[in-house]
Amino acid sequence: MRILLFTGKGGVGKTTVAAATAVRAAEAGLRTIVVSTDPAHSLADAFGVELDDRPTPVAGRLWGQQLNARIRFEETWDDVRRYMVDVLDWVGADSLEAEELAVVPGLDEVFSLADIKQFATSGDYDLVVVDCAPTAETIRLLSLPDVLGWYMDRVFDAQRRLTRLARPVLSRFSGLPIAGDQVFGGIRRFYERLDGVRELLTDGDITSARLVVNPERLVVAEARRTYTYLSLFGYHVDAVVVNRILPTALDHPWLDQWKASQSAHLQTIADAFAPLPMLTAELADRELLGVGDLSAFARDLYGDLDAPARLSHVEPLRVDAVGDSLVLSVHVPFTERDEVRLDRTDQELFVSVGPHRRALLLPDSLVRREVGGAHFEGDRLEVEFV
Repeated sequence: MRILLFTGKGGVGKTTVAAATAVRAAEAGLRTIVVSTDPAHSLADAFGVELDDRPTPVAGRLWGQQLNARIRFEETWDDVRRYMVDVLDWVGADSLEAEELAVVPGLDEVFSLADIKQFATSGDYDLVVVDCAPTAETIRLLSLPDVLGWYMDRVFDAQRRLTRLARPVLSRFSGLPIAGDQVFGGIRRFYERLDGVRELLTDGDITSARLVVNPERLVVAEARRTYTYLSLFGYHVDAVVVNRILPTALDHPWLDQWKASQSAHLQTIADAFAPLPMLTAELADRELLGVGDLSAFARDLYGDLDAPARLSHVEPLRVDAVGDSLVLSVHVPFTERDEVRLDRTDQELFVSVGPHRRALLLPDSLVRREVGGAHFEGDRLEVEFV
């Protein structure tokens, strides 16, 4: 079983790359489903077929799906939604405003995670290809299991007990609707749908993320940040796909500066992301639509490579013995020392890089040790436990 996650800045062609990879895998005999988690779906347009919220046949051994967050919302979150509507009504929102405000931003991403888990564990597919939303939404999507798991393990049960104790007093004196057991039960059921997702997506033998970029300065800069944050949360990036390179056959003075710029960016990408393999695709002479076009694109992109295979083995997190110390090594590429903050509790190490923070639950071998220091070794943050 393999899962491939394709992400990149909006407009770089990640839907084309994801769809083409799925076509190649299906042609090789793998039962493949390609899923779009981007709210602005374009997967159906790439295949030239109608796709809906359920797996839809596209070609032999190939299925596609575009997630409908509204349907999942009504299936899973209805008890919580009704409570939120009551609270918003209590504070003075009219019925239409309350209904709209009760739709929590980001829930569609959580539903996507649950669907990925379902496909991966159903036994119906050999490969799940995910056409992710643009990078900011993807980082939020893939950090959700960490953030939600931390809340459920440390805060949820205490909050439920406190609400149960305070409910009679608050209801009597304020009239504010107080969450009942059915609301907390809805949250618990919602979380249980994600049970095991993090372990599935951070297992490098099962899941790989691939960054899709164009040879442009702003796109490459965003891809570098994405690589940092994915590594921080334990995801295995196994390749960089450089799309829409000007063909060498194009020979016109007006294009000379563009081609020189792209050549420089290609060298930067190769150097910066090493040892990740760099896959390249030239700008097509027309819009790529349908299984035939996507199949040809995939042949040029992957050559003799096995597209679903794990293409590199950079470990985002490991523990090494160094003398009498144990060293926790975290892969955080493209990161300067002053961008990182470390905090420690008895059971956890908190690593903050830029706007993102990850709580690392320490194994027993590290819990009973003290942090002796931290430094960078290349693109890895090394935290020594003594």
